[in-house]
Amino acid sequence: MDKKAIIDKIVVFLKENFQSEPTGHDWYHFERVWKMAKFLQSKERGNLFLIELATLLHDLDDWKLGDDQNEKDKSRTKKLLDELSVDKSTQEKVIQIIKQVSFKGEGEDDQVDSVEAAIVQDADRLDAIGAIGIGRVFAVGAGIRNRPIHDPEIKPEKNKNFKEFKKVKETSISHFHEKVLLLKNRLNTKTAKKVAESRHRFVEEFLKQFLKEWDLKDLDEI
Repeated sequence: MDKKAIIDKIVVFLKENFQSEPTGHDWYHFERVWKMAKFLQSKERGNLFLIELATLLHDLDDWKLGDDQNEKDKSRTKKLLDELSVDKSTQEKVIQIIKQVSFKGEGEDDQVDSVEAAIVQDADRLDAIGAIGIGRVFAVGAGIRNRPIHDPEIKPEKNKNFKEFKKVKETSISHFHEKVLLLKNRLNTKTAKKVAESRHRFVEEFLKQFLKEWDLKDLDEI
C-alpha cells in the first residue's frame, strides 16, 4: 500500500469537490486541519497514516453538510477508501476515528479511545476556535443553518444530547456559547490545549466587542 500516493489522491479529490464549498467546510478547512493534525502528531505521536486519512476524510459525510450520512455508514468515505484499495483493517480504524470527531452537544460524551482519535478531534476543534473559527460560524449560519446573526431574545441552550444540538433554535452568537466556547476545555492533548489558549481569548474578546457595538456602548468611549 503506497501511503503517500493514497494521501495525494485524497487531496486531489478534496480539491476537486470542496474547493468552492461556501460554509467553512471547504478544501482549506480540510487542509488546515490536516496540517494541524500533523503538527500535533509530531508532539503527541500516534500512527501518522491513520491520522492523515481520518483528518482528510473527517467531514466527507458530516451531518452539517446536509445528508446525515455520517449517522449511517460513512458511505462516501468507505467508497473512496475502497477505490484507493485501502485494506479493511485500516478502513475500520479510520471510520472509528471519524465517528469520534464531531462535537454533538454539551451533554454528549465525546471521549476518544485512541491517541489518533484524540489528535484528529483536537485538530478539527482548533479550527473552530479563533479568528478563522469566528468566520466559519457566520459562514455556516448563513450557508447551511439559515440562522440570524444575533437576537437578544434567543438565549443559548444547554443541549443534553445530539438530537437537541442538531435541532436547537440558535443564532450565530448563541452558537458560540453552545459550542465554540466549550471546546477549549474539551481538548485532549497538551499541545492542542496550548494552541487553544490564545484562540479562545480572541473569541471572548470578539464577543465582548460585538455586544458592545450591538448595544452601542462603544459610543460611550467617544
